[in-house]
Amino acid sequence: MHLFEKTVESTVKYEGKILTVCSDVVELENGTTAPRDVIRHSGGVCVVPITEDNEVLMVRQFRYPFAKVLLELPAGKLNEGEDHYTCGLRELKEETGCTCENYQYLGCLYPTPAYCSEITHMYLATGLSGGSQHLDDDEFLEVEKIPLDKAVEMVMNNEIPDAKTQLALLKAKNILDKG
Repeated sequence: MHLFEKTVESTVKYEGKILTVCSDVVELENGTTAPRDVIRHSGGVCVVPITEDNEVLMVRQFRYPFAKVLLELPAGKLNEGEDHYTCGLRELKEETGCTCENYQYLGCLYPTPAYCSEITHMYLATGLSGGSQHLDDDEFLEVEKIPLDKAVEMVMNNEIPDAKTQLALLKAKNILDKG
């Protein structure tokens, strides 16, 4: 089949809490083989929570690989067997304390398709009601309200490097402007 690569062999090299690293061998369409290193990840969800005042609830948290605090949308990893719809609602409540009346699917993105199987699903949440956060024991973050137009400006000025946050904000802005 044109452009398809068939997995011939897969060896788990590392299995951790959030990912598994495999070293695979694939058969190419011309019959030869090639190595492929793959990170297997269960996927995740991010949510664009918009207040009645057209502000986005965002979170600041330390991201270890970059050794810095990043500004992102509320998001999280899918638990085993969990669907992305439920995961997004759970993460919204855990990280911001909010629930929502309206919850719209914005699509998905493949953050690093060359070597990682992660799929991130994106949602828009409106009609927010507040409550208290329910952070994981190893999770520390601050919630910040930013006007949606300002958040989009920050994306366009390269002040928000996180891919899921960039795309979800731009999609949400587009949908809300057409509204």
